[in-house]
Amino acid sequence: MDVNADTTHGRRASHRMSHAEIVTQPVSEEDKKDEEKPIVKELSEEEKMQVMMSQDYQHSVSRAARVVQRMLAINDAGLTIDYSGADNDGKDDDSLAGDKLKLQQYFFDERWSKRRTITSMDWSPQFPELLVASYNGNDDAPNDPDGVALIWNLKFKNMAPEYIFHCQSAVMSTCFAQFHPNLVIGGTYSGRIVLWDNRINKRTPVQRTPLSATSHTHPVYCVNVVGTQNAHNLISVSTDGRICSWSLDMLSQPQDSMELQSKQNKPIAATCFSFLSGDANNFIVGSEECVVCSACRHGSKAGINDMFEGHQGPITGIDTHKVPGQIDFSPYFLTSSFDWTIKLWSMKQPYYIHSFEDNNDYVYDVRWSPVNPALFASVDGEGRLDLWNLNHDTEVPTASVTIDGRPALNQCRWHETGHHISVGDNTGHIHVYEVGEHIANAKTDDWSNLVHSLQEMKQHAAEREEDSSLAGLGTPLR
Repeated sequence: MDVNADTTHGRRASHRMSHAEIVTQPVSEEDKKDEEKPIVKELSEEEKMQVMMSQDYQHSVSRAARVVQRMLAINDAGLTIDYSGADNDGKDDDSLAGDKLKLQQYFFDERWSKRRTITSMDWSPQFPELLVASYNGNDDAPNDPDGVALIWNLKFKNMAPEYIFHCQSAVMSTCFAQFHPNLVIGGTYSGRIVLWDNRINKRTPVQRTPLSATSHTHPVYCVNVVGTQNAHNLISVSTDGRICSWSLDMLSQPQDSMELQSKQNKPIAATCFSFLSGDANNFIVGSEECVVCSACRHGSKAGINDMFEGHQGPITGIDTHKVPGQIDFSPYFLTSSFDWTIKLWSMKQPYYIHSFEDNNDYVYDVRWSPVNPALFASVDGEGRLDLWNLNHDTEVPTASVTIDGRPALNQCRWHETGHHISVGDNTGHIHVYEVGEHIANAKTDDWSNLVHSLQEMKQHAAEREEDSSLAGLGTPLR
């Protein structure tokens, strides 16, 4: 008997009759999640409405809608740039001058801008694409707030305002609070200063000054934050003849105030002001009385120091020279007026250096370029935006554009790059123009050329004043 054969046969048999086991089907992660998923209760219509009307939901939807709007309205002019320069082949500077002023952006909101006059504008120092504009009341909408401030975004076309603020008095001036990126300041027709905060989901002011004799009692036409990160104040001037200094932490009363009075002890009805470059103490103020004054906030010379006479109408705009460079031009400033002129002055001379007389209507605003020492912009009541270059011509503008419909242009503000300028009109529209680089950018010799240009204008001004003095004396009888 072959034992090995039987053993082998037994092994084969046991191999053929393998043990059967029950195998369970593995459970996938998705099935586990389905089993663990809680039963969602269906909300009633009333509960849905409560959620939709909640402040958190409204804020979330508003933010999401703004993001989608931005994606759809992205404004990237760089898509068509030819970096090889082929676009400019065969063109000289004169032919390129056709692109001196090119409309790039247009801001208007049917609900909040319509039939409102733009009273002031300011670009954000922290977010250069943001522009705040203030508006007065709409007589055709008596139930709407009288004052409105809208924040627009330069990056996106056909976009609704980023933020909408309002108050019960027309907003005559506005600015971003330098060193406080979330705060917007407004000066109102009632004399109050208001403060909005975009971190708080409300359109009304979070702070406002009281209506009292210690603060302003007339319209506030100019507000500005001056100083440094660690020591700054909000400065406001009004036609009540008072300049006030405020802390943004407490607007219940001014930190200090000063009466602006002429040598005849008459109050100066201030319409605009501008601080000297890098100076939080010395400033120039324009008035309804057609005079311009230099003044100090503190020290032995606090108050009005010098008066500059030459305009025949109220002063509408004023701007001191702030372009840094190899030569200091900070004593020079520009003024615009109802007398249809723009005048160039120096704090070191009592009379104007030059009068620009190319306009045929009120000149409402004037602003130096932030990057080109010889360039400035002006706007007038005929819808004209002009760019002047003192090194090229002082009789006619270097570039000019007239807006369709010829609305009165009340305000102009340069973007910090000097390559864009915004203008606001009396119908609630804002136009943002791109300034050609060959005009906007300064050349290395612009500072030295401006010295010569100013010397020539000063010589002509001295001759004018001498002729005027002789004419005043009259011809002696013989």
